[in-house]
This record gives sequence, C-alpha cells and structure tokens, in this order.
Amino acid sequence: MDFTYPEEPEAFRSEFRGWLAENLTDDLRGASVMSSEPAQFERLREWNRRLAEARYAAIAWPAEYGGRGAGIMEQVVFSEEMHRAQAPGTVNVIGLSNIAPAIMEHGTEDQKRRFLPRMLRGDDIWCQGFSEPDAGSDLASLKTSAVLDGDHFVVNGQKTWNTLGHLANWCELLVRTDPSAPKHRGISCLLVDMTLPGVEVRPLVTITGEREFNEIFFDDVRVPKEALLGPLNEGWRVAMSTLAYERAGVANLHLGLRSKVVDLLNLAKQTPIGGGRHASDDPVLRRKLARVYLEAEYLKLLADRAISGALHGRPMGPESSVAKLVWSETEQHLGEVAGDVLGPDANRGRWGRDAVYSRAVTIAGGTTQVNKNVIAQRILGLPRS
Repeated sequence: MDFTYPEEPEAFRSEFRGWLAENLTDDLRGASVMSSEPAQFERLREWNRRLAEARYAAIAWPAEYGGRGAGIMEQVVFSEEMHRAQAPGTVNVIGLSNIAPAIMEHGTEDQKRRFLPRMLRGDDIWCQGFSEPDAGSDLASLKTSAVLDGDHFVVNGQKTWNTLGHLANWCELLVRTDPSAPKHRGISCLLVDMTLPGVEVRPLVTITGEREFNEIFFDDVRVPKEALLGPLNEGWRVAMSTLAYERAGVANLHLGLRSKVVDLLNLAKQTPIGGGRHASDDPVLRRKLARVYLEAEYLKLLADRAISGALHGRPMGPESSVAKLVWSETEQHLGEVAGDVLGPDANRGRWGRDAVYSRAVTIAGGTTQVNKNVIAQRILGLPRS
C-alpha cells in the first residue's frame, strides 16, 4: 500500500474542485437519483449533462467516447472530491459504471456509436436484467428464454430486483438461448428497448419506502437480432465483464461509511445519558464506538490495498469480496451502535432509514454467504465442499 498522490492527480483535484465550486448548486447537494421525485430527477439529468460536457461524467472512459482516459489515482481523487462536495453522481448509475464498459469490450461499432453518447449524457437510462426469482446468487440458473424467429429473438420470462427499471429506456438482458447446453454456456446477452410491446415494469417498494427496485416481465417480446451483445451463447462472459466493473467500485465504499461513523462519534459527545454525562463518556458505548470506528478504518485499508495492487498492474482480486463483506457488516454494526447511543431517536430520520436499509446491504451486489465462499476458496484455499 505504497501509493501516494503524485503531482498529476493533485493537479486534477485542484481543477475539479474549482469546477465543482463554480457549477454545483446547493439544491443538488446530497441529491440521489435513487430517491428523487420527477422534478428533481430532471434537475439531476441536467447536472449529468453538465458533467458530460466537461468530460466529468465518466472520467475513466477513453477520450474517444467522451471520457478522459483517467488513471487510477485520478479516479480516486474524483470520488473523494465528489464525496467532499456532496455532489450527486450521474443519473445513469448502472449504465455508465457497469454496462458501458461491457459494450466497449463486446459491442459492435454500431452499438458503441448508438448507445454510448446518449448513455454518457443521461439521455438514455439503462438497467440490468440479470436476477430472477429463482436465479439470484446462482445467476447461471436463469430461465428467461429467447428463441430466434427470423430476424428477431422472442423473449419470455421475468426479472427481479432490477435497479432503476421504472426509469430505464434500455436493459442489458441475460437470456437463455440454448436450454440444452450446460447452464453457463447457453446464455446470451441482449440490449433491449424497454418500450417494446410485451415489456411490463412493476415497481417494488422497499421497507424504507423507496422505489429503486422493480420486477420486469417479458411476454413474447420481439427483440431485433442486432441487439445481441457479444457472440450467441456467450452471454456469461459478457455478464462477468459487467459484474467485474460493478465490483470494482468497492474501493470507494469507505468514503460514505467513515463519514457516517464520524457523525455518530460527534453525536455521542452531545447525547446526554444522565448524571451530567454524555454517551461518549460511557465505557460500554465507547468500546462499541471504537469497534465500529476501527472497522471503518480497516475498510479504508482494504481499499488502499486494492488500489495499490491496481497501480502495480494486478487486477482486482478477492479483496473486492473482502471489502464488500466488511462494508456491509460494518453498515449493520453502525446502525446497531447508533441505536445504543441515541435510543429511540435512532428510529427516526436518517439513522432510522439507514438502520432498516442496512439489512439489504449484505444481499445486494453479492450476498455475504457467496462472498465468504469466495474468500474461503480463493484466499484461504479451502475446498469447494
């Protein structure tokens, strides 16, 4: 973990910080596409376009596609400055970070020209049609079918836990095109227009009241043959490319978590518990606060290790699974400690929402059980069974 902030990334920091100071308005600070109302969503879309025009919407993209070809440290600096300024990200969260790199790697030139510019500006929103009711962690068990009929695939099936499907114009859809092949080898990937007849989106309201997830149903949807991304029956390779980019984002997870830990530490110094004392004076609470603080700092060290490895040419390895595991469990520990510190007040507002939502983070983006299996096999060298 010997990386530093060399001169070039620090120059980028100064440039980007100045741009944020000139362009980010107070009404956008802290806003999120995941929970925005229609009017705010359009403001976020305009913010997305402003980022794209300045080549800040996807700085790691090659310059030919509207990015900056930014290196690892510039990407680290970008994340730090966005977090510092409480600047919202792009509206195309899934599209830019996950799907676009898969299109760059596996797509035709026509697909790249057609989809990438509109994706970058937020003109088109994208979602992933991966998980199904019986194919979540075991993604290769998916059953949504696509049968070739002339110049079209006819798609039937159901997807679930689909992020932003209710806003999406397009979907990166995994389908089974060869039911006789081994389950990993009979899958293809289609780029599906969400306005096609037979596509139905049903929002799933979470326990926090948010509407980021959806179910999507496909009933005899005719998808043009040219929508195929990558070779026929090699969709598993495309899916692994997509998920690799999703999991590469774990290096930034510590930013929000450590900020929340600091907020809780400050609250503990202000929350009275009787006898003229505050929560931070209680030895039991101090021990719990220290534990969650150290867990968050450990997460940063894991991120630093992953970044250092990438700087030295090593691809993201199993540390992504370790970081995801530590982050999700620490988020839950933080909610529990907040309850100890704040009492009933922890059930309201930000802390109440986060405590409830934290139950989902050990599932989303790779379940705790799957991550532990990856760690056991790839780090500890334990047998699969």
